[in-house]
Amino acid sequence: MAKLYFYYSTMNAGKSTSLLQAAYNYAERGMRTHIFTAMIDIRSQGRIASRIGIAADARQFNSETNFWEICTSDPSHCVLIDEAQFLTREQVRQLSRIVDETNVPVMCYGLRTDFRGELFPGSATLLAWADTLAELKTICCCGKKATMVVRVSASGAVERIGQQVEIGGNERYVPLCRRHFFESVESGVCTGWKP
Repeated sequence: MAKLYFYYSTMNAGKSTSLLQAAYNYAERGMRTHIFTAMIDIRSQGRIASRIGIAADARQFNSETNFWEICTSDPSHCVLIDEAQFLTREQVRQLSRIVDETNVPVMCYGLRTDFRGELFPGSATLLAWADTLAELKTICCCGKKATMVVRVSASGAVERIGQQVEIGGNERYVPLCRRHFFESVESGVCTGWKP
């Protein structure tokens, strides 16, 4: 039986690496996959790249993308979604239909929470509807498991307000344990940030 999977984490936990490994495994066995990444992430330009140097081409999605139409008109053996936090509730429903009605597994990879500790809409829906939830782990500057992320300015000051979505990488976001997240937000300084 196919399942809807949600692999979630903070920044720098290997979500893209895990997705690319899954895609490679299917390709190695002669199976087709649909690979998607969020159009809002202008850094990707239709490509998923891991920090460890592996990459693959991907279709870009936005809030208007209809996964049901794409994936049923051009069947594959698996659907892989990077940056799943940017999915809409309706898109998660479409992906659920793909699993339930076509018996094709859907593997979603994304952030659970934003820099304020709030759920992204796509992540909230996946947490509610996915058959399998798996946390991918990374570490805080103290060595404990990082479960939160802060957004920092160029000087390292912690940003407490702003739009939920602002695209960036290591220069803007730092994964932290809950304790260091709260300390950083309260003090305005992120001890785990490195320019």
